[in-house]
Amino acid sequence: MKFKLDENIGRRGAEILRAAGHDVSTVRDQNLQGTKDETLFDVCAGEGRALVTLDRDFGQVLRFPPEKSAGIVVLELGPSPSLQNLYERLHGLLAVLDTQILPCALWIVEPGRVRIHLNAEK
Repeated sequence: MKFKLDENIGRRGAEILRAAGHDVSTVRDQNLQGTKDETLFDVCAGEGRALVTLDRDFGQVLRFPPEKSAGIVVLELGPSPSLQNLYERLHGLLAVLDTQILPCALWIVEPGRVRIHLNAEK
């Protein structure tokens, strides 16, 4: 799978996904830090990369329609955010990727579960 990691996901997050065999690019790699959310969404869609972010704004399906993307993953770190929580969410994402298809969907990866929003028209 091809991923683009938002600037709020560090180098270790990229390493976790690459170690699992995924093609990973980052906002930092492309000097896109501080880019408007809409621009980042369009860049990811154009590159065919699923966006992985901590930014809950990307969960707004009317603003960022998952069906017009290669997928959106919002990692929810819970009430006490930590690097450990981040790594656990990434591993949770990887576990679900074995059984579900991400393109054109919004995934909210929470502690202990993954909520998947699919376009009802597809």
